[in-house]
Amino acid sequence: QTKKKKNTRKEKISSMPHIFLHTCSSLFMHPMTDSAHIVTLSLSELTKQLKEGLLSPEDVFYSYMEKTLDVNKKLNCCTGILLESFDQLKTASSIKEGLLYGVPVSIKENIAYKNHDSSCGVIINLDQPVEKDSVLVEVLKRQGAIPFVKTNLPQGLLNYDCSNPIYGQTVNPHNLQKTSGGSSGGEGSLIGGGGSVLGLGSDIGGSIRIPASFCGIAGFKPTAGRLSSQGIRPIYRGQKSVLSSSGPMARDVDSLALCMQALLCDHMFSLDPTVPPLPFNTQIYQSSKPLRIGYLENDGYVQPSPSMARGIREVKALLEQAGHTLVPYSPLNISHAAHELMIKGVLADGATTLLQKLVGGPVDPCLRSQVLPYYFPKWLKKTLSFLLKPLVRSHWRRCDIDVLLCPVIGPAYNFLYCGKNTHVLTYMMLYNLLNFPAGVVPVSTVTAEDEEELKHYKGVYQDLMDKSFKQAVSGGEGLPVAVQCVALPWQDELCLRFMKEVEQLIKQSRK
Repeated sequence: QTKKKKNTRKEKISSMPHIFLHTCSSLFMHPMTDSAHIVTLSLSELTKQLKEGLLSPEDVFYSYMEKTLDVNKKLNCCTGILLESFDQLKTASSIKEGLLYGVPVSIKENIAYKNHDSSCGVIINLDQPVEKDSVLVEVLKRQGAIPFVKTNLPQGLLNYDCSNPIYGQTVNPHNLQKTSGGSSGGEGSLIGGGGSVLGLGSDIGGSIRIPASFCGIAGFKPTAGRLSSQGIRPIYRGQKSVLSSSGPMARDVDSLALCMQALLCDHMFSLDPTVPPLPFNTQIYQSSKPLRIGYLENDGYVQPSPSMARGIREVKALLEQAGHTLVPYSPLNISHAAHELMIKGVLADGATTLLQKLVGGPVDPCLRSQVLPYYFPKWLKKTLSFLLKPLVRSHWRRCDIDVLLCPVIGPAYNFLYCGKNTHVLTYMMLYNLLNFPAGVVPVSTVTAEDEEELKHYKGVYQDLMDKSFKQAVSGGEGLPVAVQCVALPWQDELCLRFMKEVEQLIKQSRK
């Protein structure tokens, strides 16, 4: 059975050259198409030219299909082309009013697309095509977007690398010897490599934000429940401690905001009545009111890498110069408890369900060091969760801040270190646990000075885990550096507005 399922994978790969020939012949029929220029346009420029008729959906679709196939050869970021997209393209002109009219969109492999697998990188889940599109895919189509490719993820989703025994290892677009991050690593790699202008990922512990950081793109984890989760396949159901959330990944913050605006529409609210009918608040996103911003450089549990800390310092200075008020935000002394709750809360059944899913195939090297027989009593999990949420919110209110600036894990790791460094996830998973919206913006690149400073890195506890983190991020000169922006629950537009402010100040400082 395993051999049969591996053959399915081979068939998918062998079909890619035929798609390439189909794409090339289509481009030949459109000789005036400047594909190289089209794939450099921002999403806002692309949608504008599509609406004005300066570009056709065919021009854009075939340009991105060609680019995606080229990028995938180098980065191994895709799990399959959605052949139905060619049929959708034929009727695309009937949805000109959609906010994403004619835009090709990539989606993470665990997002349901009718007649395609959502395997989560697990062999036992192969050859089980889903019967209908996820709500988000339905809404994307209603808004004129064309989902055209599925992207890679780690085995079982619960790892922030991007490798599995079915589709292999996805690599970083800036350095092929580094990981893309995960679990939405295929999205991060494809968008970072220029093969997609907009993608959908999912985030349970940084799974949108980490690949965005590693690959030098923008990524946003909304408040869980703001977008529909129907048709987003988890590796197992019932875990309620650390909430998963689907969200957009793109080259810039305006693209994330446009995607959220497109998804938060009446069609989604009618398809999934469990989602509160809160349309996107453009007024908050476009506000220029000065913000009161908390900032955090070190959570006291894991010492950030030199580039992580420098990113925070540089952005803090730019925000102050722009007239915002910056307030030191001291983390509560509960980092270890939070780590125990977050990591072990996710695998609260002793990893039994996860291990059952891995039956019938090899455990991927990126996951091997992480799959341990976790045990965590329910009473303790509930008690910690009950205590933690009001403590953090009370501290936030005491500081009287609108938003929080804090580190995101980076730079991109060397291979096989993600499973050994779950302790670093406190910087990410805390905001899943608290259900705070959070996003990532690229702000810099690793310098030679950062690398020199890393040689003297000791860590908070100076133990094997600190040593492992140092090894994971070494050799990162030239790789992207990002920061994380956080807001309170349901203040997604404010979080995006803060991200946009950071992005604009970085652009201005480079001029």
